[in-house]
Parts: sequence; structure tokens; C-alpha cells
Amino acid sequence: MGGPTSFDAERTKALVELVRELRRTGYEFVTVSPETHRRVNERAHAGGRASARSLRDVFGWSRPFARELLPPHIAGLALQARVLVEEGPQMRALVRVSTRGEDAFAHSAYPTIGADDVFFGPDTYRYCDLIEREGARGRARRAVDVGCGSGAGGLVAARYADRVVLGDINHRALAFARANVALAKLEDRTEIVESDVLQGVEGPIDLVIANPPYMADAASRAYRDGGGALGEALAVRIARESLARLEPGGRLLLYTGAAIVGGRDACHEALAEACTEAGAAWTYRMLDPDVFGEEIEQNDAYAEVERIAAVALVATAR
Repeated sequence: MGGPTSFDAERTKALVELVRELRRTGYEFVTVSPETHRRVNERAHAGGRASARSLRDVFGWSRPFARELLPPHIAGLALQARVLVEEGPQMRALVRVSTRGEDAFAHSAYPTIGADDVFFGPDTYRYCDLIEREGARGRARRAVDVGCGSGAGGLVAARYADRVVLGDINHRALAFARANVALAKLEDRTEIVESDVLQGVEGPIDLVIANPPYMADAASRAYRDGGGALGEALAVRIARESLARLEPGGRLLLYTGAAIVGGRDACHEALAEACTEAGAAWTYRMLDPDVFGEEIEQNDAYAEVERIAAVALVATAR
């Protein structure tokens, strides 16, 4: 279990207060890639530090801890939120708390192996950076975060939009998003809806942001599997459906990953076709040439892939 799965008001309130209390202690944690997380925890274990020694170890590194480690008020809130589980004589947190500047976000604990776990990591930071760079170019009336996950992107977009819709098909993601909206005190400007891409979103839209899963994942985990031959299908679908729904002059900010085979970027080609068919003005650029390099070794679907690049599509509807 990776955290809250319902909209229980009492549980959500306790989770929000838990994160606020962590921040009052000076808590900060930048969430790394799963491979880096594994290596750091294995190094700690080899050094005789398998158990957590700090709040960062508990709510950042997802290490087991002795009951007495948590201050009573933080333990009480975590129990009310139902985000602690017994693990033999110790306990483990079912949530991680990531920070980005003044912002904090609750999401699933490491390892994110559940089909509906809510991922947060280096992609999230790059995604939020993209929104900040592009959002400053003009204010939106109504923005939609497609596949919102923790809601991090939508909450950054709220700085550049009058209203923001956070949509996802994953109920656990919506639960975390609801808590993170409350944590940011943005309930009056946000809507949270169950939505498959834009199917559950009604009304006009002049900004769509999305950071869809882009891996080929044999386990079909919702936060990870992008569909298609190499994980590109969902990104292409989002581009097509968004450009069909956006108001004239509305924009799509799409952060995704592109598997490069023999120097060819098939994701780029498919997105270019979608934009051309929609008559949209667009740019496509590489943000990082090499991410999740371990997949090339560990994932049979990537037998011919030479690298996976983080990329951004910015398209304007006409």
C-alpha cells in the first residue's frame, strides 16, 4: 500500500498537518531516481544504518524505524493519516514527502512497485521547471493537469492560471493531489476530477500540462507504462486530444521521454505529425539526453534502445 486511497476528510487533514509539522522541523528532501534511491539505501545498510535515524530517513528515504524515533505529535498525525505500517518490531512510512523550494508534496513511499503507486522524482522537478519557464509567457484562464499524479505540476501551474483542474484515472493519485492542494491552500482555485486524459473535463481549456508515463513496463503500472512499442503512445494521445480541445491560442506543455533507436526519435516524429495535423505551432526540444539509463540493461523492451531522452513539446492551438 502506498498511502491514502480515498477522500476521507479526516485522513486527508491529518496527512496535511503531518507534512506541515515536518516542514516546521526544517524538513527538506529532494527525491532521487529509484536506482539512486536503491543505491543510497543499500550503502546505508552496508554501513550498519539499515534503520532510520532521522525524519528524512523515515519520510524521504523510506527506511524502517523504531517507534520511539518519531516525536509524539508527528507519530500521532501519521497514525491518524494511516500512513504507518508495522514491519516486524519496527515501522515504515507509506508516504514520502518531497520538497521543491517552499513547496512540499506527499506521494507514495519507495519502492513504487504497486500498480497504482504515485511517483515523484527527477522528472517531476524537470516538469515543474518547464511549467515555470513557459507559464511566465502568459496567464491562462483555465489549466488542466492531465495525469496529475501528486498534483505537483498543476500546483506550480496555478501561479499562471486563474483555475486549475487536476485529473487522473488513478484514485490514489487523486487522493494525494487532494491532500497536496490543501497543503498549498489552493482549494478555492482547483478542481479534482477522475479523468482519462480530458474525457472527464468539461468546459473551456486554454492550457494543458502533462507529464505522462513514458516507459514500456511489463507490469503495466499506471504511473510508469506509457503504452505503444516504447512507451510513447500516451504522450501522442494527449497531444492529439489536447490540441482538439484547446481554445484558439491555447497551449499544450508536454514533458515526456523519448526512446532513441539508431539515432531515430520516433516520439518526435509522432508528435510532429499530431501537431501538423492539428495545424498547431510547435517546438520540441531535448531537456536531458540520457535518463533512466538502467532501463537499457534491465528492460527487454529496450534491447535496441541506445538512450532515453527527457523532452518537451510546447504547442499552440490555432
